[in-house]
Amino acid sequence: MNEAVVWQELAALAERAVGLSDPNPRVACRLVLADGRSFDGHTQAAGQAHAEVMALRAAQAAGADVRGATAYVTLEPCSHHGRTPPCCDALIAAGVARVVVAAIDPNPRVAGQGVARLRAAGVAVEVLPTDHPAAVATRELNIGFWSRMVRQRPWVRMKVAASLDGTTALPDGTSQWITGEAARTDGHAWRRRAGAVLTGIGTVRSDNPRLDVRLVPTARQPLRVVLDSALEIDPAARILQPPGAVVVYTAVGATATAAQMARRAALTDLGVTVIDRPGPPKHAGGPPKVDLAAVLTDLATREVNELHVEAGAKLNASWWRAGLVDELLLYLAPRLLGQGEPIAALGPLARLQDGWPLTFVSVQPVGADLRILARVPGRAPW
Repeated sequence: MNEAVVWQELAALAERAVGLSDPNPRVACRLVLADGRSFDGHTQAAGQAHAEVMALRAAQAAGADVRGATAYVTLEPCSHHGRTPPCCDALIAAGVARVVVAAIDPNPRVAGQGVARLRAAGVAVEVLPTDHPAAVATRELNIGFWSRMVRQRPWVRMKVAASLDGTTALPDGTSQWITGEAARTDGHAWRRRAGAVLTGIGTVRSDNPRLDVRLVPTARQPLRVVLDSALEIDPAARILQPPGAVVVYTAVGATATAAQMARRAALTDLGVTVIDRPGPPKHAGGPPKVDLAAVLTDLATREVNELHVEAGAKLNASWWRAGLVDELLLYLAPRLLGQGEPIAALGPLARLQDGWPLTFVSVQPVGADLRILARVPGRAPW
């Protein structure tokens, strides 16, 4: 058996949990029996079966005896009672003889305890080196889960569509559509990866977006998040409509006016969660703005692994200045648009070295456009 092929196939299988398993990690398992037969499984929706249990069920449905089998698992089997019982106990009870693990679970409630429990039960366990392609693929697929477990905040990915000269909208705000259909569909696939999609009140006013996942199939909709410091959002805005839940963060707090209190009540009646997270004002003596770091902390408590930011130039700049962006997902259209809205309204710098450095992760054509994934150096949460 070619184990390299096994890990490649398991990586593809784990990707099927995208848009399904959140907030749980995306995991795949293969049981290989002594007679050469194999049975696969991947993580289901939260509260349902994990990858190991799905593989065991597949074997059971086929009437196969898994005693003495080898289990290949992309992430360490869990050892704690969460929404489901521990997967390591299920493997032990089934009589699996050997388990090969691509990566140790970063969850402090697991973090090697699954491997320890398997070994204590007499199961032979092998953990791949951290630089093994299967280990790398597991971490990348679950980068948001690693971020929430290790840093206690979501992985922040900023998505932007622009022309080759960096224009994201014309001076009058027109931006639909700079990139082509293939890029827009691909962008929805990245939305599907996210636990939450975030924008600002400026984009809600100018574009009235839905920010749901429509162009690709999905089993769940990400949480939609609006930053609205002064609580000005129109209750009729499309982003507040189904499908999916919505959270609006404001900086109003105890200083709310009668109009703001009425708007909060109207939003609550729609099922929208309104949360006050005031931070310092943008300008001395000005009104307070939403505290971006506090938003990330709150989203982590809501089990958001990946935060997908689709906002305008001003809010994008605020995220960069706060040092909270981890990754840039940039779609470039093969056209020049001249003056207009930039990717982020960062303003002029005095020195080149004052810029925000990025490292290319991938560069790939998507239809007629180009998709660039670039990461802030040293930001990976492992």
